[in-house]
Amino acid sequence: MRQLILFLRAVLFYLGYYLGTIVITLVCFIVIWFIPDSKRYLFYSVWCRFILSWLRITCGVRHEIQGLDNIPDQAVVVLSNHQSEWETIFLYLYLAPICPILKKELLNIPFWGWAMSLQHPIAIDRTKPHEAGKSILTQGMDRIKNGRSVIIFPEGTRTHVDKVKKFTRGGAKLAIAAGAPILPIAHNAGHCWPPHKMLKYPGTVQVYVGKPIATDSADAKELTESVETWIRQHIV
Repeated sequence: MRQLILFLRAVLFYLGYYLGTIVITLVCFIVIWFIPDSKRYLFYSVWCRFILSWLRITCGVRHEIQGLDNIPDQAVVVLSNHQSEWETIFLYLYLAPICPILKKELLNIPFWGWAMSLQHPIAIDRTKPHEAGKSILTQGMDRIKNGRSVIIFPEGTRTHVDKVKKFTRGGAKLAIAAGAPILPIAHNAGHCWPPHKMLKYPGTVQVYVGKPIATDSADAKELTESVETWIRQHIV
């Protein structure tokens, strides 16, 4: 019976998810041309807030944040563990204006992908890792220079809850090259929104925002290991 209830709640959530995405995207295409590029993120934040609120209403998924005051008033490179879609929505809402890094094929998704393309994300081809790394570095520096933070999931893919894969150094290298701080973030969203699964489980996602880490005269390897260690310590 519990599984059936969870299934029905998940169906209700996704109905609202897709319907809300279509409606908000259509409105976006109408009004986006009258909004300065530097302010467009405010419109996209509406979608994120709707999804998180709808998730709470339909599936009972809430969140608590510790260290929210650690978010600086400047562009940063965000390094976070990756367990589900939840954190991508959460980070975009709380850290805007922000530039996501995503697979280029996601921009072909009807409505959602079309709207995302207007945000000038860093779209990469995962089949060409060398070129993808160069794109992240060059485009990431440009976005940071223009006041937009960049989200990087250094594990490279979503992992199961309570697990953290070895971090890659791309995020640290970008932060050093751009002269931007690293903002470490840890969470346990996989408890409520497991990767690659439809069911959502009621509960509270715990989010920890660490203090910004200066990257002046820093070593990418040491920075990456430091952030990875901190995130592992805060996974609950």
